[in-house]
This record gives sequence, C-alpha cells and structure tokens, in this order.
Amino acid sequence: MKFYNTLTGKKEDFKPMDNSNTVRMYSCGLTVYNYAHIGNLRTYIFMDILRRALKYNGYDIKGVMNITDVGHLVSDGDDGEDKMEKTARAQNKDPYAIAEYYTKAFLEDFKRLNIGLPEIICKATDHIQEMEDFVTELINKGYGYETSDGIYYDISKFSKYGILSGAKIDDRKSGARVEVNTEKRNPYDFAIWKKAPKEHLMQWESPWGMGYPGWHIECSAMSEKYLGEEFDIHTGGVDHIPIHHENEIAQSYGKSGKIHAKFWMHGEFMLVDGGKMSKSLGNDYRVTELAEKGYSPMVFRFFCLNAHYRKKLNFTFEALDGAKSGYERLIAGLLKHKDGENTTDAKLLSEYEKEFFDAISDDLNIPAGLGVLFSMLKNPASKDIYNLALKFDSVLGLKLDEVKQEEQQESDIPQEVIALAEEMQQARKEKNWAVADSARAKLTEMGYIVKNTPSGYELTKK
Repeated sequence: MKFYNTLTGKKEDFKPMDNSNTVRMYSCGLTVYNYAHIGNLRTYIFMDILRRALKYNGYDIKGVMNITDVGHLVSDGDDGEDKMEKTARAQNKDPYAIAEYYTKAFLEDFKRLNIGLPEIICKATDHIQEMEDFVTELINKGYGYETSDGIYYDISKFSKYGILSGAKIDDRKSGARVEVNTEKRNPYDFAIWKKAPKEHLMQWESPWGMGYPGWHIECSAMSEKYLGEEFDIHTGGVDHIPIHHENEIAQSYGKSGKIHAKFWMHGEFMLVDGGKMSKSLGNDYRVTELAEKGYSPMVFRFFCLNAHYRKKLNFTFEALDGAKSGYERLIAGLLKHKDGENTTDAKLLSEYEKEFFDAISDDLNIPAGLGVLFSMLKNPASKDIYNLALKFDSVLGLKLDEVKQEEQQESDIPQEVIALAEEMQQARKEKNWAVADSARAKLTEMGYIVKNTPSGYELTKK
C-alpha cells in the first residue's frame, strides 16, 4: 500500500512499524460542544475507509480516537473561553451533561453513516492525570515554563517546529493574536496547561494550582498511553495541520525525542456552494437534516466516496442529487446480479479484484475503485459478480448486503430506462454522439429527462 504522508509531502510505501501485522492508528475526534456537521463527518468517513482498506489488505488495527470534552479554547491563540464552558453557560447546563449529549449524537451519526468505531475511544476528562504527568515531564526537560496564567511550551527549544506544515516560526499568524501576553517567552508559545479562575466550571488540582489542560496536550498524552511513544498513522482534517498537529508533534518530541507518528494523513475540506461551511452562514448541515430532505445517509456517504480524500469536495444539493441518482444506479446494477444464475469467468473476476485492490492501495483511490465496481456490474447477471461486489463493499461501507429490491424501486424508474441511460452515458464517454443522441431521444419518448451531473447523470420523469 502507498499513502500520501503529510510529514514528507509525498506518497510512500506503508508497512506497520517493527514488521508487525497490527496497525496502530490515532484519529483526532470531535470537540463535543455541538453536533457534528457533514464537513466533520467527511473526515471520519475518510478515517473509516482507511481502516477498511487496511483490513482488506490483511492488517489488524489498534485504533484510538479521542473525545475532546475540555481544554479546546475558542481561539487557537490560547485566549477566550473553553468551547465546552461557553456552550454550558449558553445552555445553562452542566458541561459534563453537554459532553455526554453531543458525544452520543456524534456516535449515532457514526452508526447512520456505517462508520466503524475505533477500538479505543477515550475522553480527555478521563485522562487528566496523564496530561499533568506529561506537562511535568516537559517542564523537567526544559520545554515548559510557568506564567501567571498557565504552563506554556517554549517553541524556541524545538528546532523542527513547522516540520508538518512547512511554516516558519516567524510566519505564525497566531502569534499576532497572542502577543498581548507579555509573560510568554515567544508570542507563538502555546498553552499546555491553563490556570483556572474560581468561576471556571471545569478545573482540577495540579502542581500549579487549580486548572485544566490545553487542547493539544490531550492527544499527545492519550496516544502515548494507548499506542506508545511511536505509532503508525495519525489522521485528522487539514485544519489540524498548521497548529494542533504541529503543537502535538512539538509536545511529543519534547518528552520522548521522537516524532510520534510515522504517517500523517489528512482529509481535505468540504465546501458548500464553493464557500466556507459555518454555523453563522446556516450551511453547517447535519446528516439528519439531509435525511429529512430525502437523502439517506448512504447517499451522503456515496457522495463523499466520489471524491478523493485529499481533494476539496464542494457540497451542493444539485451535486447530492447526482450522487443520489448514481447510488440508485449502483443499487439497480447490483440487484440485477443478486439472483443471477450465470457464472462469470474466474479470470475476469480476478482482473476486477486486482483493479479494485490496486485502486484502494494507491492512497485510497476510492473513486477509481467505484469505477471498477460500476464496470463490473455491467456484465450479464451473475451471482459471482454480486458476491464480489459485496467483498468490495467491505471497503466502501455502503451496506450493499442490506439492500432489498423495494429500495431500488423507490425511484420508480424501470430497469430498461436505467439501462438506456447507461448506454447513453457510455456513448458520451466514447464520444459516439450519434448513439448518445439516439438513446436520449428514446428516453424522451418514454417520458424521461436526462440531466448530466458531476457524478454522472440524473433521471427524472416528465
């Protein structure tokens, strides 16, 4: 397998450390002060696909995902309220109740989207002692120092700072936002422990008085506890690269002298209508909101799988309509084979399986893997094809084994209409315009309109 490693900026051959068959993997989880939106969930679909592809390649996985229920400030510059604290005050609720509610909602979204849970899910508030010990070690080794409001990491002591993002210390934008703190040795030093005022809702005893952990320290402490000082893969969103993951590397290196993850893999942003997704814009959709609009969780998952995880994905309802149409075509093609009596040549099946394996093993090229699946389903009805499609779905996670005939018929589009539309699409790819135009004309006569979309086409009845 080959994966793109953010740390080196190139694709590299992947093998677990120490020639083990077990992949040790850490994934940054959600800060549970609000619901997960579809942009968040795209990152966890990427995490899930990675886990599934590794298993398809015969590896075992020891996966860890944190739940941030304390310490994540509203600003990357170490100022402002803790996000948990802010929500608790706004809703006049206990922060632990807030965390429990949104954690449950987050994991329910996992279930809806068929995202497998990592083997270990760990909450920050259950690991305060580990974080205190980690901070103490950083102080003892000269990386941490105390001020009136907390313990800070001295960036000047870590010459490799910026190794992940390529940013130079002097270019750190966050420095400008925190330079009002004159006690810092450097404006871009970051908090690893914060001293808490009396009214702060979440605080613990520590060697430095009552306080709470910085956001970044939890991932360093918990990944070390469960995976050791070094492990195979660290995942997250691209937004984590410039600050959270740089700081995490600095902390772990300060304690152990090692960069704790060998491979760093990041999922790209999801845009909405070409712009930013945000609560203030009202476009931070939840997967349950999409379901209310008629788009099943599997349609959204299929939408995500049609773009490579390292490519920005632009969410529009028009694009989601295209994905819905594509998913229906997939189901229709699959069910054609479910009770097929023909047998398929073993060599042909082997070729399809190799193409799929090569695609997913090349930095998770899932769009290419889907292309293999669609091509395979065009064969004459065969149970062999159906069974191989289900094997592919162990990576795709589209619950193809649960699909029933009535689900296919929800669109109320006859199989001959879908077949004609597929013929038209294939002719367009081959630039055989005469055949494409003829197929389109027949579809029009049958009362259907074909609209081309980024995902293929959309069929609607006139």
